[in-house]
Amino acid sequence: MGSLRVTLCAIAALGAVAATPAAYAADGGVSVSPSSPRPGGDVALRMSGCPHRTATAVSAAFVADARLTAAADGTLVGESRIRSALTAGTYDVKVACGDASRTGAVTVVRKGAQPSAPASPVAPVPAGGGGTAHAAVVDARAAGPGTAHTVTGLVLAGVAATAVALRSARRRRDPR
Repeated sequence: MGSLRVTLCAIAALGAVAATPAAYAADGGVSVSPSSPRPGGDVALRMSGCPHRTATAVSAAFVADARLTAAADGTLVGESRIRSALTAGTYDVKVACGDASRTGAVTVVRKGAQPSAPASPVAPVPAGGGGTAHAAVVDARAAGPGTAHTVTGLVLAGVAATAVALRSARRRRDPR
């Protein structure tokens, strides 16, 4: 039963990875992730099928041209930033790979809109420490376990030790 759960979790994880938002060109060669960034946001670019080790991605939406370099799997990857004063709309992304060129698109959403998903975390997680936040404020000596907790723990440990000793003694007396 445990292997079935692991298999189902692995299938769910692969499905989640496959569903990550990215805009692909009609030829399947250029992708921009996230496909719907806000002005001023970063985007990751990926291109497959280029025989060269570098390429250049150009778009009116980018602050500067993006240089794509070869990754371990043979695809070309790079990053760029969307212009902060850009209006919402769809912008072409052209990647020059040697003599060939491929196109993709990026849809910039207005500043108040929620993007499809960030390419990577853009800020620290606003974590408050969860259950440990209380411990940071309270003195541990005043809020720690008291005498009642100590006595209860010792009684439970004694009962457990006695049960183990009786069980092992009974097994030694009754060989099979």
